[in-house]
Amino acid sequence: MGRMCPHPPRMADIPIMPPYFGQWETPALIGDIITGACRAEDDPAWAASGAESPAEYARWAEHLCGVACLRMALAARGVTPPRARDLARVLTGYGAYVEQPDGFIRGLIYAPAITWLAEAHAIPAEIILDREAQDIPPLLANGGLFIASVHPAIRRPAEPAPGKGGHLVLVFGAEDGALRLHNPSGHDAASQCDARVALTDFARFFAGRGIWLPGS
Repeated sequence: MGRMCPHPPRMADIPIMPPYFGQWETPALIGDIITGACRAEDDPAWAASGAESPAEYARWAEHLCGVACLRMALAARGVTPPRARDLARVLTGYGAYVEQPDGFIRGLIYAPAITWLAEAHAIPAEIILDREAQDIPPLLANGGLFIASVHPAIRRPAEPAPGKGGHLVLVFGAEDGALRLHNPSGHDAASQCDARVALTDFARFFAGRGIWLPGS
């Protein structure tokens, strides 16, 4: 089940913020899993992901930022999302995740994910490339959503950016010069649900690409 964020929505917010889903099933443990203080296998909610074992859960969860974003986007569109590992299996069938011979899991690959959204749920989406952070707010008009490629270190946006890309977050709003987003691997509640990141900070982590789900 998704977690509702603590910030109350303002009357002007369009849309109401989506439920939050993390890459790992217990949001309160994400920070410790990232630092290694807790093993993903020890997440007591691992079975809720649809994984067949704690080992499978641990192996896949670190790659499922894209799955988490898609689950949140589906919920925002009124669709009950599949469990994380179940969705990853479906997307693997579409080619949106690829298990390479060396065991590395590659994904989320945008084009097959967009095909799945259209075929499974009739939800239109587009690949966005070569954009600046300031180009994002117009994409959010009328309930638009943007799955943005950022560096994982965006969970601490005040710190220097080690690079751009490698992680996905769901951007669903913009106000007062900041983007509102859900981060599937935020290290604490404030960096997970409805995190507010200034456009100038977001730009330092943003790879200029992502998946846009237009609003109505």
